[in-house]
Amino acid sequence: MNSEESKSQDTTHFGYQQVKTDEKAGKVAEVFHSVADKYDVMNDLMSFGVHRLWKRITMEYVRPRPGQKMLDLAGGTGDLASKIAPKVGDDGLVILSDINGSMLNVGRDRLIDKGLVNNVRYVQANAQSLPFPDNYFDCITIAFGLRNVTYKDQALASMYRVLKPGGKLLVLEFSKPVIPGLDKIYDFYSFKILPQMGKAVANDAESYQYLAESIRMHPDQDTLKAMMTDAGFDRTDYVNMSGGIVALHRGYKF
Repeated sequence: MNSEESKSQDTTHFGYQQVKTDEKAGKVAEVFHSVADKYDVMNDLMSFGVHRLWKRITMEYVRPRPGQKMLDLAGGTGDLASKIAPKVGDDGLVILSDINGSMLNVGRDRLIDKGLVNNVRYVQANAQSLPFPDNYFDCITIAFGLRNVTYKDQALASMYRVLKPGGKLLVLEFSKPVIPGLDKIYDFYSFKILPQMGKAVANDAESYQYLAESIRMHPDQDTLKAMMTDAGFDRTDYVNMSGGIVALHRGYKF
């Protein structure tokens, strides 16, 4: 069995802890309720602003066109949705979706402040059972959200179902460093520095300890690629960024 949990199991991982499977979603929700107001500030601090470059590269693969329907899943504060919406225009549609109401509210407020009101909708939803029709979206993006999903295989299957034939999925997620020695530096930063930053800025060291642990428990590049293939996606591949600290996975529905 790979790192993906079997539905028959009673427990799953929440960071490095083992918790009851039906409790994980609630615990993840508590983390993001806690950090929602400071999420964007912490992203800039944690990544030294590099997360903006990762998302800019992702947008080069999204290539939204006028009239398309796009789903920004686990879209949180709306970074990608705010970039996609102007590209699809008033004839297109962007749905910003997140399982966490606090994050979704922050994202909605940000997009409204940017004047993006005509072609953006907001849906609170679980990635494992998306409430959208079959063959509906031209593209789905999910940035730094898949690792928090309890059953990633179910989520990938749900994404595949709602994509149109010819549509594509783009998964931007923390992954495994591929440069020798980088993993040790990354571990020191993640477990020694990051929680202290969370305590100082968001008054919440525990949530950022969980975020660091959740990254380590996420499938590596090749494992996630195989999971996407198993879910039905074709032409699956990935691009490493920042030495593999982050990877962008891509797959198509034909």
